[in-house]
Amino acid sequence: MKKTFLKAALMFVATASAFTGFAQTNLGAACGCPPVASRPTVNLSTKATYVGLPNDYELNDCFTVLSCDTTYILDHKIYIPSGKTLIIQPGTVIKGAAAATPAEATSLVAEVGGKLIAQGSESCPIVFTSTSDDLTGSYGIKNRGKWGGVVLLGRATNNLKSPLNVGAGKLCVSDGVGYLEGYNSTNTRNNFGKLSGSFDDNDNSGTLSYVSIRYAGAIIALGNELNSLSLGSVGRGTKIDHVEIISGDDDGIELFGGTVNLKYCATLFGADDMLDYDLGWTGKVQFFLGAKTADTTTCPSADHGIEADADDNQSCYTPRSHPIIYNMTVVGSNIDYISNGDNSGRFAINAKEMTEGEIYNSVFSSFMAGFNMTKTVPAARTTNNGGTPNEAYNNWNAGTLIVKCNTFIGCKDSLAVDRAANGAGLSGADLTKFSVTDGNSSPSSVPGFNGAWVMDGTTNAVTTGFDAVPNPALATTCTPPNDGFFKNVSYRGAFGDGDNWLAKWSYVSILGAAAGDGFSSSGCPTDINGDGTTNNADFLDLLGKFNQTCQ
Repeated sequence: MKKTFLKAALMFVATASAFTGFAQTNLGAACGCPPVASRPTVNLSTKATYVGLPNDYELNDCFTVLSCDTTYILDHKIYIPSGKTLIIQPGTVIKGAAAATPAEATSLVAEVGGKLIAQGSESCPIVFTSTSDDLTGSYGIKNRGKWGGVVLLGRATNNLKSPLNVGAGKLCVSDGVGYLEGYNSTNTRNNFGKLSGSFDDNDNSGTLSYVSIRYAGAIIALGNELNSLSLGSVGRGTKIDHVEIISGDDDGIELFGGTVNLKYCATLFGADDMLDYDLGWTGKVQFFLGAKTADTTTCPSADHGIEADADDNQSCYTPRSHPIIYNMTVVGSNIDYISNGDNSGRFAINAKEMTEGEIYNSVFSSFMAGFNMTKTVPAARTTNNGGTPNEAYNNWNAGTLIVKCNTFIGCKDSLAVDRAANGAGLSGADLTKFSVTDGNSSPSSVPGFNGAWVMDGTTNAVTTGFDAVPNPALATTCTPPNDGFFKNVSYRGAFGDGDNWLAKWSYVSILGAAAGDGFSSSGCPTDINGDGTTNNADFLDLLGKFNQTCQ
């Protein structure tokens, strides 16, 4: 029923896309915004003051408002100081200018105590992109790393402590205070965490909602990169939902400690991890899409789906990272092991450095290994802090690292430890725990699911767009907590039948619509109540919506 229903919708969507290409030149029209090409440009630094460090400016006013009748050029590193707020209205476009060196990459940074309110809408999203992108759709997804990215810094918990974590590349300034990776370590504007007093896990750094961040990131040095969206000790008072990352040059979203939650987020076509966390992050995630292309020239160094660290500094300090994650769909590029600096693995989940956490009801496709864990303890960690250096494998057996009710499609090994170029997957009791006790499955394929995204990274012409909704839906026995954050759905993966939360606002949905694939259309769902199955309960719900327009 799903395929027949979607085919009719897709014929219309694909036909419409043939006329409009991949353009978003009329972005925000539903909110009264003028065409993008007619908007005058203003350098954001004209609303800020130079603060004496190379390329650094701070906004002047208590409240700075960016409206959609203007295109704003992020021409320097622009900081939102403590006590000040930047408000970006729906339909607004902010373009990051190219810098002379990666270290000078233009970025937007909300300092600790500063707020970024970027509240777009489904009909009027907010777009951060490169100055080279005219939004006609002609700017290829190969164009990564053209500006720095968006940064939020807060006061929530992390596990940084001195003196062990202090030093080159270790991000620690003092107990509970770190500086952002890829940014100047001596510039206190880049600090996050407990700057004074105690941690505040309910800290509020603002709102990112219906926001697309494109072509950002920068590689300064091996292991020292700028991410498209960086979150340092961001608290759960911050709202992040419906955020799309396109073609980042490093991680799509990286979290350095904190308690912030993520919902309805996507990281696509990037060069490193889709979701990376470290330094004791303990937030929540539900409905997350991550995807690479099958073209290795477009995503040449694409790394893991999830890279999970408790503390990349090998310190044994607590708290350990322990997020709770439900309903991801993560699609790799089906590449085997390649030695490429720190981007050398191809794992759906790479659990490192004593990480904890919980991952349920998710679908991972097209990776060399599904779930890889560190087991060997580095010599440098055995004496650090006098702590117990429990690697991820030990935590998995102890029940503090949980991976249950997930489906790993087409992975060469579903389960592995210390996986390297020629390493073997796990078997025996470990595999029994993984597949039987924990309810994970490892099929070679799933009906209705297509994990291959094929496109030209220069022209953006899509040959094959994936269908991220298995048919029939993959049922699960793992139920999300009833805590006000998680939605109770009983299917695996980021999307239910007819429930595509990217369909009406994201750039990837425009690409998918042009390909005529099952991912692009929200369609009219048969699973009305979103419980993963179509039955008489859906029919009764449908009666209440009879003669209404399907949304």
